[in-house]
Order: sequence, then structure tokens, then C-alpha cells
Amino acid sequence: MQSYERLLADNKVWAREKLAVDPEYFNRLVHVQNPEFLWIGCSDSRVPANEITGTQPGEIFVHRNIANMVVHTDLNLLSVLQYAVEVLKVKHIIVCGHYGCGGVKAAMTNHNFGIINKWIRNIKDVHRFHREEVDAITDEKQQLNRMIELNVQEQVLNLAKTSIIQKAWKERNVPHLHGWVYDLQDGLIKPIQEMQAGTHIDALYEFDDL
Repeated sequence: MQSYERLLADNKVWAREKLAVDPEYFNRLVHVQNPEFLWIGCSDSRVPANEITGTQPGEIFVHRNIANMVVHTDLNLLSVLQYAVEVLKVKHIIVCGHYGCGGVKAAMTNHNFGIINKWIRNIKDVHRFHREEVDAITDEKQQLNRMIELNVQEQVLNLAKTSIIQKAWKERNVPHLHGWVYDLQDGLIKPIQEMQAGTHIDALYEFDDL
């Protein structure tokens, strides 16, 4: 059996098991999607949102990209964000990074990675913003992990800079923004940033005509 064929076989087993426990399981999923959370996570295959939070399909709306970035020119991310906020009306948005992130590690080097250079340049900007703190850390692992935390914090701030979030804050006082980092070594999530709806940011980024 080829590896992709195993996925199809396992899918059949999974579906049968779900129906055996709850015959209405899939009927409920077909007719409603009402998640409370939008998850912006890393594409890393070891950090699946549902698995590490113990949630079921339908509970978390998910967007993933390299190094869990919120980039103001990324129409994919912005489309997901607008749908989650304006249609699904999520109450919380979580940016979740993970320690040992390869995208952040790559951005901290001067290597040429081809097309991905354009993406990780945004992470280099985070390094530049916090260069004094990051470069003062002499242990390489600790330096990387601190950059990962700072990157998550910056992405939460980038969410708050969007007109999508600011409009929702003005109209409904939601969603609340959260920055988390997942530790692959013990499976635990570390909250590192909380931004309540309506939090004021630098006036340069606040819209006055929403």
C-alpha cells in the first residue's frame, strides 16, 4: 500500500469509528459552522490546532502559514480574517507559534533561501525591531526561542493594525487577541500576549473613519 493510500484507508476507519460512537456526528457538521476561535498558526506538521487544544472539528477556524505571520499584503490571510470576524463572528483570535520554528530560525541567518526570502523578510523586520534584546542573548537556542515569542507578539499587533479588527472592536467589542507559543518538547502552550478588544495602539495605525 502506498503512503497516500494509507491515508484514504485510515480515513474510512476514522469515519466508521465516529459514526459508531455518534451516528449524528457528520450531520451536525454539515449544517453548522459556529467556531468561537480563529487560529493563525505555523504550517509545521507537528502543530495541528485541533490536536494540541483537544478540540473537535467545527470549534476552531484555522489559517496556517510559515511562522504564523500576519502580513498586511497577504490576501489569503486577510480573506480568512475578514470571513472569521465578519461572517463567523469569532470571539477570539489566537496567533500560535512554536519553539524551534524553522521559519524564524531561517530568518535569523543570512542564507539565500530563494522565493521564501520574500516571506521571511517580514521576520527579519521583527528581529530589527528588537535587535538589542535579541542580540544580547548569547545562548543560540534561547535566542531563537525569544525571537519566536517576539514574532508572535508582533503578529498580534499586526492584527490590531487591520481595519477588519478595528471595525469589529468599534461595533461589537470583539474579538480578543491572544499570542501563544507551543512547546514541542512537552506539548504545552505558553500564553505570552493578550490584547483585549478596544486596546489602543500607536495612533499612527488607528483608523478614525470606521
